[in-house]
Formats: sequence, C-alpha cells, structure tokens
Amino acid sequence: MSATVRSVTYDLLRKLELTTFFGNPGSTEETFLKDFPADFTYHLALQEASAIAIADGYAQATGKPAIVNVHTAAGLGNAMGNLITASLNKTPLIVTAGQQTREMLLMEPWLTNVDSTQLPRPWVKWAYEPARAEDVPAAFMRAYATAVQAPAGPVFLSLPLDDWDKPFDGPAVVRTVSRRIAPDLDRLEEFADLLSRAANPALIFGAAIDRGHGWSAAVALAEKLDATVWAAPASERAPFPEDHPLYVGGLPFAIGPLSERLKGHDVAIVIGAPVFRYYPYVAGEYLPAGLRLLHISDDPAETARAPVGDSLVGDAVLATRALADLVKARASSGASRPKLSHRMAPHPAAEPKASTGPVPTAAEVFAALAEVRPSHAVLVEESPSNLADLHRRWPITEPATFFTFASGGLGWNLPASVGIALGERDTGRRRPVIMVIGDGSFQYSVQSLWTAAREKLPIVFIVLRNGEYGILKSFAVLEDTPGVPGLDIPGIDIVALAKGYGCTAERITDLAALKAKVAAAFGGDGPHLFEVPIDPSIPPLI
Repeated sequence: MSATVRSVTYDLLRKLELTTFFGNPGSTEETFLKDFPADFTYHLALQEASAIAIADGYAQATGKPAIVNVHTAAGLGNAMGNLITASLNKTPLIVTAGQQTREMLLMEPWLTNVDSTQLPRPWVKWAYEPARAEDVPAAFMRAYATAVQAPAGPVFLSLPLDDWDKPFDGPAVVRTVSRRIAPDLDRLEEFADLLSRAANPALIFGAAIDRGHGWSAAVALAEKLDATVWAAPASERAPFPEDHPLYVGGLPFAIGPLSERLKGHDVAIVIGAPVFRYYPYVAGEYLPAGLRLLHISDDPAETARAPVGDSLVGDAVLATRALADLVKARASSGASRPKLSHRMAPHPAAEPKASTGPVPTAAEVFAALAEVRPSHAVLVEESPSNLADLHRRWPITEPATFFTFASGGLGWNLPASVGIALGERDTGRRRPVIMVIGDGSFQYSVQSLWTAAREKLPIVFIVLRNGEYGILKSFAVLEDTPGVPGLDIPGIDIVALAKGYGCTAERITDLAALKAKVAAAFGGDGPHLFEVPIDPSIPPLI
C-alpha cells in the first residue's frame, strides 16, 4: 500500500510516543481519525473544554505531551477557556482542529475556521494551517518541538479534511529537542553571591519546581542558606514540602499585602514563577524598603514583564541545583518561623466556627477527609471560597500531589482530575485521586464525569454545596459592591447529574458517614461522588 499523509503522520506520532488522543470529534475531523489504529487510544470527552483539560491533567501526570482533537471553529471556541489554563500551566499540548475542504475554503462554507490560526491566539506558542497536504507531517514535528521546548505550552494545527488521503513520499523526518534551558553561569554566580551575603534571605518557589521534579533541589538550597521559604502566590502546584521547618506558607496575591509579608528580608529570589501573580488590586509598593529581588524563570515573557527585580532566564530546577552548589553554607539560627495556618492558599480562611445548623462547615468537612486521607493521595481542587480551610487541614508533603489551575478560570479542575487519574493508571503509579470542588465550579465541565465513569477511574469527587458563588461574595466585600445579582445558585440536583453520567453518587451531611463512605470509595471500582451541603461562609481575600 502506498504511503499517504495519514499513514506517514501516524508513523511519526508513534515515533514521538504520541499515541494517546483526547477529543470530541466532528465531521471535519473524521477523515483524520478514519481507520483509527489499534495501537492508539482515543479518550472521548463530551465537550471540548473537558477534552483540553483532561489532556492537560494527563500530560502533567505523565510528564509527556498530549494530542487534543477538537472540532473546527465551534469546538475550538468551546475549548478556549481551558486552553488559556493550559497555556498558563505551561502544559505541552498539540491541539488539532479540522478545517473545511480546501476546494471550498474561499467560499467560507459551514464549519470553516475563518482565520484559523488567529482564534487560539494568544494562548498558543504557535498556530499553523499547512499550505499543502504534504506539509502535514512536518507541521506535526514542528508542533511537537515547539510544545515541549521551554517554556512548554500548547500549540495549534488547523488541518483541512481532504489532506489525509493524499500520497506522500515518506517517511517523515523525526528530530529531538532539549526541553530545558541552562542558566547563564556568570549571572547565576552573581545571584549566589547576593544570597550568600544576605542577612535574611527569602526563597519564593513556584510551580516550575514541582513540574521539573525539583523538590530535593529546593530543599537543599533552603537548608544550605537556612532561608525562609514561601510559595509563590496562587501557585498551581506545590513547590516545597509544607511540613518542612523552613516553609512558612504562600504569599498573598495582591501588591500591598505581598510587600508587607516580605518585610524584614534583604534579598528574595523568585524561582519558577511570575513576579508576581496578582488578582485583587490592593495598592502599595511592590517591595518593602531595603529588599533586593532576584528572579529566575524559563519564560522570557515572565522575566520581561516583571515590574521589579533582576531576572535570569533559565530552567528553574537546573538553576536551583546550581545555586545550592554555589551559595555559602549558613549555620542554622534555630529560630522558629511563624507559619501561616492556611499554608499555600493566597488568602486566609474565614473566622473559624462550629456548625450550628443541620450541615457542617467546610472546615469540618476537610478535617473529616484528612482523617481518611490515603497515603500518597493526589489532591485536585477548585473550591475558591474554601481554599484556605482546605489547605489548613491538607498539607502537601509529597511532590506532584497537588494540582489546580494557573489561570483562575473555572472549569479546568474537574476534567483535569480525570486526566490525572488516567495518567496515574497509565504510568502504573495508581495513586488515589481526590477532587474537591464547589457546586458553582462543578457546573462548568460537568460532562467530564462521563469520561471518568466510562474509564472506570477510581476518583473520589467531593462537591461542597453552599448554594452560592461564595468567592464572588468575598470580592463584593473587598470591592464594596453590595446588591450584585446572580450570586446564588439554588435548585441543582448534583447527585442526579452525577448518576446520569454513570457515577456512583449520594448526598451526605453526617461526617462520620462521610468518612466511612470516602474510605470505602478509595478502594472501590470507578468514580464516586459525594455532595456535601455546607454552611456558607465568606472568607477574606487579603
């Protein structure tokens, strides 16, 4: 049989170990997927936003890029919210969408992706529609190289549906690329000298430490300097063991409060995170008086837009390892460092209170869950109004056991937990996955429950039901905006929704029963969802 664009492309994907697809197919994608090879796997999601996030979670869990196949313009539009998150997560994804037949593109018929490379921008590193069918395999090779090179991130290919059966004189060229950027050693020595001479240095680690398997390097640097360790504000992954004596917690995500937290330090270095991730505007100086800020990131866009500090472009973990060798050892002061009770959460919890009604508080639910927390459990969360209570009772003490969104855009975490569980299964680690989500966030990508049920993934979903968008009520307090409509969401039967998608589900208010049910669910077959009504609370944002 003569080679075609399709056969050569699939052979290339085999050599790149890209045999796992995620998607929601449409008519413009079926020619690509025709006679789908038996050695490939296609994970179906019921909506494109879920497909992107499942692939993102899978790529993060496995450490490998993933292919996402969505439907032309409309499907790509559905996927955009979670494409933004994948971009900010720095996840290497190759996102493909079908395009109408080349012979009709000039007329823009139904399902044409008009200006196809513009729609996914600016949230992809590269977007391309091949000029000729013969360019498709090489476009995939370039897409792969672009996605995995630092800073990693998603790329996009628009693929006309009539390209696949065209003859191709193959095979495709396969190339390898480096995924890490070594830092400038001279500049690194300058940073090491500044840290060594500091009277009270601070280390601020970001998600890139966890992505790059760098916890041991981060601990080595912190212990050699006897330095206080912070998590970067609103970090999407935990960069440091939260039970370590040098760790104090996460920085606030507002200008004035963050500066206040860093008072007393004379040198601080941010490694593997932006400077800084802010959200609510609270005025103040970027840094306290007398603080010198240093910054290391593999993303030149991050180093360029930092409002303060002296930056170095380089891999966060390679730089941390090198700094641990270069800095001068400092004797431990033995001083205790006051720790934030809410750990890496960017804002504190509401004033603690015991439930006085028929349902528990979020804090009581999390305390109960912590009692039955299995060893090596992976936590995925999207419960913004209860985040501080969750972190208070669920310290992150192992690498790659905490995931959330870098974008703050709702709808990523539920499907991402499905992808993470798939990754745990496919890598053979099989760590238990628990997903904690608010009832508002739950609605954004609820279709992903079907994929979890279809794949029989042993995920425990905890849906906290407060009947409102609690985090928006917190913003209403901060922004002094009373009377905003649409902040309450009554009348949703979460258990019925979950059962409709094939999950085992029930509503529980008794904490003893919850502990017993959750413990049993971790050893069960397939996903279990527990809707837990809670007493609403409005946490402070600062």
